[in-house]
Amino acid sequence: MSAEPILDPVLADAPWLVSGGTARVLQLLNAGGEEARVVGGAVRNALLGLKPGDIDIATTALPEEVMRRARHAGIKGVPTGIEHGTVTLVIDKHPYEVTTLREDTETFGRKARVVFGRDWVKDAERRDFTMNGLSVDARGVVHDHVGGIADARARRVRFIGDPDQRIAEDYLRILRFFRIHAAFGAGQPDRDGYLACIRSRAGLAHLSAERVRMEMLKLLVAEGAAAAVLAMAEGGLLQSLIGGVAYTGPLSSMIEIERALGLAPSSTRRLAALTVAVTEDATRVARRLRLSNAETKALDSMGHRWWRFAARNGASARRMLYRLGPEPYHDRVLLAWARDGGDVASSRWRELAGLPQRWTAPKFPLRAADFIARGLAEGPALGHVLTLAEDAWLAADFPLDKAALAAIADQAASRVSRDPKA
Repeated sequence: MSAEPILDPVLADAPWLVSGGTARVLQLLNAGGEEARVVGGAVRNALLGLKPGDIDIATTALPEEVMRRARHAGIKGVPTGIEHGTVTLVIDKHPYEVTTLREDTETFGRKARVVFGRDWVKDAERRDFTMNGLSVDARGVVHDHVGGIADARARRVRFIGDPDQRIAEDYLRILRFFRIHAAFGAGQPDRDGYLACIRSRAGLAHLSAERVRMEMLKLLVAEGAAAAVLAMAEGGLLQSLIGGVAYTGPLSSMIEIERALGLAPSSTRRLAALTVAVTEDATRVARRLRLSNAETKALDSMGHRWWRFAARNGASARRMLYRLGPEPYHDRVLLAWARDGGDVASSRWRELAGLPQRWTAPKFPLRAADFIARGLAEGPALGHVLTLAEDAWLAADFPLDKAALAAIADQAASRVSRDPKA
């Protein structure tokens, strides 16, 4: 499929295209019989009225020529993937990825044997989705060889050519199909693409955990994440990725709660809602997706006895906030709320979730010196008495007056002095 170039009024005077680093790169490479265009997501986003995001540039110039021109112009060039035709040019500390046009001569899984070319149509046809196969030149002329403009404006995510072939070239395109649909699509996923993903789902086992993690976390924070993940679950695509049950209901509830509270989407919170019912789930998912240490810790914290929040009152919630800290407390409350049905009008859940904004936990006021003054020697007993006193202080709802603190200290010291193991 091909189409004549179209001058699109949205792009003809787009500031990101006609000025700054992008314009400078295009000017650098549009000379001496070579041509360069912005390709992919930036063009798609501009047609949809969104910020361009990362700006990728394709060129007929070979990588060595791109590097030579950059040096001559005083632009830093980094051979980030020169064997595959990719060079990164850095202008005003901003990277621009420049890739020489390519043609696949043979594909096998993710790997493909490619040769550099000068054919813009063939370069577009080797990409994944029609809305990602667009390019725009320095004049704002949009070149559409795959029907991408119509699909972008209809918010229809459709594979270029045969969906089964596109997926066989790289099974990550299954996840990208749902992720791009969640971010830019509307309505139900394209049927041909959806069925091809289901037919090829066994190929997901060949993907590295790192690549799956990256796509899943991006998918979960997309605007249409709930519907896309539900479609994946119904197509039997989730269990092999997470290795267990997918809880699509709590995920939808978490998304509604975040929106109701005006919170930025959190991939970790949403992943917990989708996958974690107990801490063992958190451990499994962290290993399955090779999550970072911070993500693993957050998932484990959210999954630890979240159900206890169903019976929390003001005093016990304050104790939990003191123990966990504001962010872990807040995330665990939201997971419990999502698993409780996610009623965004619930005043009780809103009160629990808003506690860190209304109340700051005081520091435990008693110190080792307070117990040394009461006759305790330094050593294990001192740590034990501090723990007992802190527990009593929390149970009394954080008193700060001297009389109450003295009573707590006296009682804790007395208990330790009576304990033969102390």
